[in-house]
Amino acid sequence: MLKYILYAILSGLLLAMGWPSKGFPLLLFFGFVPLLFAENKIAQMTDLKRKGWKIFGLAYLAFFIWNAIGIWWLHYAQELNSEGQWQNSWTAYLFPVFANALLMSLVFQLYHWVKSKAGNFYSIPFFAAIWICFEKFHLNWEMTWPWFNLGNGFANYPKWIQWYEYTGTFGGTLWVLVGNLIVFYFLYGYLNLKEKKLRNKLIVYTLLWIGFPIGASYIIYANYEEKGEEITAMALQPKLNPYTEKYNKESFQIVNDLIELTHNHMQPEVQFVVAPETAFPGPGPGLNIDKLESDYLIQMLQTNFHQYPEMSFVSGVELMRFYPYQKLASETATKYGNSDTWIDVTNSGIQLNAKDSIQYYHKSKLVVGVEHFPYMKTLKPILGDIMLNFGGTVRTHLTQEERSVFRNSFNDAVVAPIICYESIYGEFTTGYVKNGANVLFIMTNDSWWGDSDGHKELLLFGNLRAIETRRDIVRSANSGISAFINQKGEITSSLPYETKGALIGKAKLNNELTFYTKHGDYIAKIALLIAGILLGYTIAWEILNRKKKKKKI
Repeated sequence: MLKYILYAILSGLLLAMGWPSKGFPLLLFFGFVPLLFAENKIAQMTDLKRKGWKIFGLAYLAFFIWNAIGIWWLHYAQELNSEGQWQNSWTAYLFPVFANALLMSLVFQLYHWVKSKAGNFYSIPFFAAIWICFEKFHLNWEMTWPWFNLGNGFANYPKWIQWYEYTGTFGGTLWVLVGNLIVFYFLYGYLNLKEKKLRNKLIVYTLLWIGFPIGASYIIYANYEEKGEEITAMALQPKLNPYTEKYNKESFQIVNDLIELTHNHMQPEVQFVVAPETAFPGPGPGLNIDKLESDYLIQMLQTNFHQYPEMSFVSGVELMRFYPYQKLASETATKYGNSDTWIDVTNSGIQLNAKDSIQYYHKSKLVVGVEHFPYMKTLKPILGDIMLNFGGTVRTHLTQEERSVFRNSFNDAVVAPIICYESIYGEFTTGYVKNGANVLFIMTNDSWWGDSDGHKELLLFGNLRAIETRRDIVRSANSGISAFINQKGEITSSLPYETKGALIGKAKLNNELTFYTKHGDYIAKIALLIAGILLGYTIAWEILNRKKKKKKI
């Protein structure tokens, strides 16, 4: 078994070394191959007991290594210890590593079961289909964590994946999975039969499968012309430490700093100023949604920006909705201290200017544990307040069904107010575009993990959204990296991490819809159909075989 353990370790390392921000994605096309070899060899051992458990263990080892290395930066999240001092949160790191590796292993185990019952002919398409189904599931359930969806692995190489405007990231996932199957089956055949034609097929098919989409992408890249009239925007980067400043500094001082940062860098052509996620109010309760026009901080911003009559200020903000009685409260509302009042908390985006009414949008893809208590009705009675001990929450932020967009009276920009974690979700982002968005604003506060790969990867995932929708992106990050991304998924300008300042740039307003925007995750829907048919066939085949065996007895 030692040999197969080494195979599993090799798979984990290949997948990890292929992952952004520092990895080389070609390695992803070989990452599953050693694990597939181990599964195939163990499955053929007729005298070996508990083969399924051994294969599950090897898969878990491989996926644990991939997850552990891929999100090593999560342990830089801070939590208070018993002495009130900030320390690294190993819980925030270890839970997703163990849990996600488990889910991946269950998917691989299901592939092994279908292969053992129905054979290679059915298991080959099933492996690709069931993995894509898993990724789609990870985009939509309440413990959503799509960070490791394989199509994300090319985020640092936008010139390779210009065809994402047709397929979305699931095209990349399919590309990787089929590539692994080609390498595995032809390499396995060559090593067993030593036939040169199998070796030649391995080389030719692998090169074609990997090379043709990259070549096609370069052609698309060379011929794509960015569309739309231009706007000028300023992305603010206030550089507030999220642990020691952001929620301790006075609200008035936080807003005043945003105003000063704007004044210090303002140019006459600037039409939008974009501030990061939850840029204000800082400590204390959020702004009352139902009394925004009369809120002092809002009035402070409007008064100080009065000299820019055609400028719109778009920012992240924490809002609250108050309910005087529990009967009026929503399902996500919680009691406000010891009072009889109930509240909803939102992580929102807001737009205000001198002419239009205030517009807002509530973040609707929430970070599990921090903004969202998954399956709260079921788990909260069991877990109680245990998540508070891990720096988490015992409530769920208020979200909304529709993707709101911001319009203004001064230009044709229709803004998608994407908030932080939402920028990982492809089809979700197309919801803004279908509602009219012709430019994407990403507001984020991703400095919770220090100067590690976390904020860099989240920045790179924005490249994918730009290609999928062919929309320019203006990105404002609390401590960095603020950036402008063009419709080809290229970062055209950026402010370094831990730099206080503002970045001014141009963004085009594209009103055309890409094929992916129109049709969404259709690859995942096809995969679900294929996986369902093959799984149903396998189950039916197994039932019939058992009945035949009983009759013989």
